[in-house]
Amino acid sequence: MSEAFIAAVRPLVDAMGGEMIPPDEAGGDDVVLSWQGAGVVAVRLPQLADSLDHILAALERARGRPLADLDRKAKQEIVRGLEARGAFAVRHGVETVAGALGVSRFTVYNYLNREKGT
Repeated sequence: MSEAFIAAVRPLVDAMGGEMIPPDEAGGDDVVLSWQGAGVVAVRLPQLADSLDHILAALERARGRPLADLDRKAKQEIVRGLEARGAFAVRHGVETVAGALGVSRFTVYNYLNREKGT
């Protein structure tokens, strides 16, 4: 049963950029997932900055090309989605996103301000 449980949660852990480890290796910041009262697997969550890089890489894979190659409308949609996920609360979030999109920080701020104005 534990293998099925691990297989079931793996897509979520992968999407978060986490790492699955044995429960007996879990540290204080790791999350131990239990099934029927027994620890089955522990999840080591990524640092916030690493999560943003992971999210950007996933967006690139989903789009099938570098984010910098997208048109302006698609970039604005990405910024809107990232803002909803809290990406800009991360230190250097705007700079990281700007670099991935191939635009300036000023452009990212304009995209953000444009959304707030509508």
